[in-house]
Amino acid sequence: MRIAVYSGSFNPLHIGHQAIMEYLTREKDFDWVYLVVSPKNPLKDSISANSGEARYKAAVEAVGRHPGLNVRVDDIELKMAPPHYTIRTLDELKRREPENEFTLVIGADNLSSIRRWRDFPRILSEYGVAVYPRKGFDLDNIREALIEECAQFPASYVLDAAESGPDNICLEDAGHHIYKIHLLDAPIVDISSTEIREGRARGEDMERFLM
Repeated sequence: MRIAVYSGSFNPLHIGHQAIMEYLTREKDFDWVYLVVSPKNPLKDSISANSGEARYKAAVEAVGRHPGLNVRVDDIELKMAPPHYTIRTLDELKRREPENEFTLVIGADNLSSIRRWRDFPRILSEYGVAVYPRKGFDLDNIREALIEECAQFPASYVLDAAESGPDNICLEDAGHHIYKIHLLDAPIVDISSTEIREGRARGEDMERFLM
């Protein structure tokens, strides 16, 4: 099966997340979306890992209110020792379910900073990413820059270019270097978890934005 791995803190899960998951399962032919609740992003200090279990339970309840979605809330990272690098999560999913094909789902903002991620060439070549748009980010330019850079990485990151279509390959001479970067024409919902938390802190009713 084709699995979209959608990872994040989801603090809280909102209608923007929902729109992306609906798009992935209905428009992009993924069999399932695995919503992976992360205890803590190694690159961010804004959230406590201690809230991971509560956020996981809240996500299960939110997804349960939409039974038509092929979404599984996964606690795999809650069971893993820190640091919670995405490549470790993807590798563990592949070990757990070797029969499935996993693709990481990220936003344009994450693609623009993916060079900071542990083993990012492996993420882009072995698993690939499906990238949804975010305001203020030129996805075509970000993707093109990564494709131009990818040929310099060593042979350990090389895949067979014949396995992928022309829209996501990065070539160097004989065509052996490959990044799988799929740009999604997904809807942009102008709300974030941070804005919801800030609105709640001001005493505003933010329920309409929750999934």
